[in-house]
Amino acid sequence: MKLDQRDNGYFITSKKTFEGKPVDAAFVKLAFDFAYEMVYGEGFHRIKRSGGQLNRTPLEIFQNTFQGKLAEIILYEILKLQNIEVEEPDFSIHGKGVWDETDLKANGKFICVKSAAFFSNLLLLETKDWNSEGMYIPNHDLSKTAVYDYFVLARIKPDIKFILKDVPENKENLWQEIEKAVWFYDIPGCCSVKTIRHIIKNQYVIPKNALLNGKTKMDAENYYIQSCNLHNVARLYSGLMEK
Repeated sequence: MKLDQRDNGYFITSKKTFEGKPVDAAFVKLAFDFAYEMVYGEGFHRIKRSGGQLNRTPLEIFQNTFQGKLAEIILYEILKLQNIEVEEPDFSIHGKGVWDETDLKANGKFICVKSAAFFSNLLLLETKDWNSEGMYIPNHDLSKTAVYDYFVLARIKPDIKFILKDVPENKENLWQEIEKAVWFYDIPGCCSVKTIRHIIKNQYVIPKNALLNGKTKMDAENYYIQSCNLHNVARLYSGLMEK
């Protein structure tokens, strides 16, 4: 189902209510330590999104990295509870020009984990990162595994951008705010690479500078899937168990 388009505005037509489950405090600390080192330590993240025009501040990159890594850790732990063989998330600190091979690998299959704030209802993929076959271009250029088998949307509460607003950018203050928050997650759904190829072919696209729901200006062009069109996460479990 495509978004409702009115001039330069794109509007979500159906939403999934956030059904939060508590996040283990140990997972939060793991995500924090990784994100801090990637942004303020020896790591590297792109200042601009693929196809984007805005320079992200270190704090914005930290927020995105923290949320993304927390989503990976959560899904990893969920898959273990389902007795699915899954490799640990990558916590190595990469320099410029190095990408993870995949977010998660389970039973020999590759999973792309996309994170969002709890009120979000879109799985977004920056169009410049993906070719028509659903291959992730940065990995393809590096001769690594380029095709993900599954895509999973994980939502996190509270909104990291809100709780770190105006917080001094040192490790103690950032951790203090994150530690005192009570964290929740949900997984509104998943899809296979077949679905990704479908949305690419049929141009499920929000253009750069378009207004999402009349208020959020898109920094980069993105492919999208609405949360209501994702499969239940049980589809992921069954797919990973297949030989």
